[in-house]
Amino acid sequence: MKYKLAIFDMDGTILNTLEDLRDSLNVSLAVCNFPPRTLEEVRTFVGNGIHRTIEQAVPNEATSQQIETVFDYFENYYPSHCKIKTAPYDGVVETIRKIKASGGKTAVVSNKADIAVHKLCDIFFPNLFDYEIGQKPENKRKPSPDSVNEVLEKLSISSKDSVYIGDSEVDLATAKNSNMDCIAVSWGFRDKAFLASHGATCIVDKPAEIESFF
Repeated sequence: MKYKLAIFDMDGTILNTLEDLRDSLNVSLAVCNFPPRTLEEVRTFVGNGIHRTIEQAVPNEATSQQIETVFDYFENYYPSHCKIKTAPYDGVVETIRKIKASGGKTAVVSNKADIAVHKLCDIFFPNLFDYEIGQKPENKRKPSPDSVNEVLEKLSISSKDSVYIGDSEVDLATAKNSNMDCIAVSWGFRDKAFLASHGATCIVDKPAEIESFF
């Protein structure tokens, strides 16, 4: 099937943000004297929004007040430290350009804070997306379809003409809840076997493989 709109997840799909997320998380954890987390631990935590990431990263005995302290610190710290080690995955920029050159529309829907989504898109993907949206108070986070539906409404494109592209079980559920197809990518924060076990039926190993859908 040929699609008119590609909606991309951000972390683990178009950007490798893991090291900056880990570093900012560990700085935030240190505020409450909590031990740091490894890169592989953080890889398993991300995908459901930063508050959920922090809930998983703090020790079991952490109080709700401490969780909010870590969260607030991260919210202030990460935006100015989100592009130190972060970079697009190889081939992603070229694929987005080719989708647009073929007449397709492109968008980003992420559980990352909305301000960070716009900042990173401006830095790494200037003028490449027709719409960008991160987590905002008025929308439920993925896998809710709220943000996807906002994109569809703004771009006047139906779900059947769109495809969601992501690297996690959250993205698979987001596509399902949005009544659209999903392309899972194997280069992100979840491996191919994990994606398949969570129902992925279309998995690509390189960004260029996405181009044939447009």
